[in-house]
Amino acid sequence: MTLCRRHHLPAAEEGGAHGHTHTNTKAVVNRMNRAIGHLESVRQMVEDGRDCSEVLIQLAAVTSAINGVARVIMKDHIDHCIVDAVERGDRKALEDLEQAIDRFIR
Repeated sequence: MTLCRRHHLPAAEEGGAHGHTHTNTKAVVNRMNRAIGHLESVRQMVEDGRDCSEVLIQLAAVTSAINGVARVIMKDHIDHCIVDAVERGDRKALEDLEQAIDRFIR
């Protein structure tokens, strides 16, 4: 999950530097793993010919889980990357966030 290129690139791509550590990385990975498992279960429901209403309800749960992950990532991004960018006067980071939000809410 990379929104902030400056702080999230692997050290080799950044010349060995890393600006800070995000506090929610483990929580995001755990949430994503749960959502992936749930989505695989939904695929199995479709393959098994389960009722469309049941599948739609489970897809809504997957969508909600993914949106929850996005909220955690966005909050972490604002709390860390955007705060750092504002302190540095980095207007591009704010523009990038605006573009990411626009794409997310389509």
